Amino acid sequence: MTVSTYIMDSMEKSSWIRKMFEEGAKLKAKHGEDNVFDFSLGNPDVPPPEKFYEVIKDLASENTPGIHGYMPNAGYPGVREAIAGKVSREHGLEILGSHIIMTCGAAGGLNVVLKTILNQGDQVIVPRPYFVEYGFYITNHGGKMVLADTKEDFSLDVDAIKNAITDRTRAILINSPHNPTGRVYPEHTIRELGSILSDIKKKSGRIIYLIADEPYREIVYNGVEVPSILKNYTYSIVVTSYSKSLSLPGERIGYVALNPAIPGVDNLMSGCILSNRILGYVNAPAFMQRVVAQLTEETVHIEAYQRRKDVLTEGLRKAGYSFTDPEGAFYIFCKSPMEDDVAFVKHLLNFNILAVPGSGFGGPGYFRLTYCIPEEVIRRSLPGFDEAMKTLK
Repeated sequence: MTVSTYIMDSMEKSSWIRKMFEEGAKLKAKHGEDNVFDFSLGNPDVPPPEKFYEVIKDLASENTPGIHGYMPNAGYPGVREAIAGKVSREHGLEILGSHIIMTCGAAGGLNVVLKTILNQGDQVIVPRPYFVEYGFYITNHGGKMVLADTKEDFSLDVDAIKNAITDRTRAILINSPHNPTGRVYPEHTIRELGSILSDIKKKSGRIIYLIADEPYREIVYNGVEVPSILKNYTYSIVVTSYSKSLSLPGERIGYVALNPAIPGVDNLMSGCILSNRILGYVNAPAFMQRVVAQLTEETVHIEAYQRRKDVLTEGLRKAGYSFTDPEGAFYIFCKSPMEDDVAFVKHLLNFNILAVPGSGFGGPGYFRLTYCIPEEVIRRSLPGFDEAMKTLK
């Protein structure tokens, strides 16, 4: 066997998102790119803010000796201070640069945190449906993913999470705004979850971390606010990136923010810094660190995603599809008109529409659509969605 048993098994269970991406390539070759409506991959297409281009031009002209060399594994001190200011404003409490570690995107950040806190066999509770890569990240570091169902509207079911907690539970990993549902978890739910975890700490002395994966924090609609886990639970960690808020997924730049109230936070930070190094990241990209430090007040134009969401949700409702209206991110998680969501996604291929079955996110009976594609493409796809529904009747 040319690869390990684990990797072979993982490849066989690989992401449905990528599978549909490959199907899309076949359809585009057959029918032409303009005649295929690809809702499969969450690759943000809204351009970065104008200031991004100004900053990279200015920084690219610098030729200070050593500017592209190594820096402390946690990142440039000045960058960490700038990011700490941003996090302090967003979460309403004081964060210092010493609480920030710059990472290779949110994926790198999550691996750093999990490497630091997990012992072999420790469990991480993840609400279902979930971003499929979480299982791989947890397994990378000897952990086991435990799934807890959400409510019918995809809000957190705190009782389900509580019932899933065992003496091996080390962390709970949430994602809000949520991929694949677009749900934003309200503050009272976060507060209730924090209270449960605090009670466990008081009674047993066990630390259960609450980790929030927040790359979509700035992409919210209609005045919805993303609550702070840092304000609502002591042992909390935020992991995020600039992949969505600045449309820079290929630049692999993000950060981890530790709650300054964690007892022994300096030791936890030291562990994260070591993990960043020994996982092979070494440090986050030097150039992009300096770029994002100057963009702490910038985001992409959220209005573009808002318009696309409105066009798509209106068209889907008219065609008879059922879904919970997304509050953030750029996904819709629709109820499949067929019991078998994989079969329905294959049915959509007949209309040159690419979607991802909910089974790929641990949510069978649903399918995911991403609307980070041009509005005109969304409009042209709507007759296909309508016809796909009608042909089932």
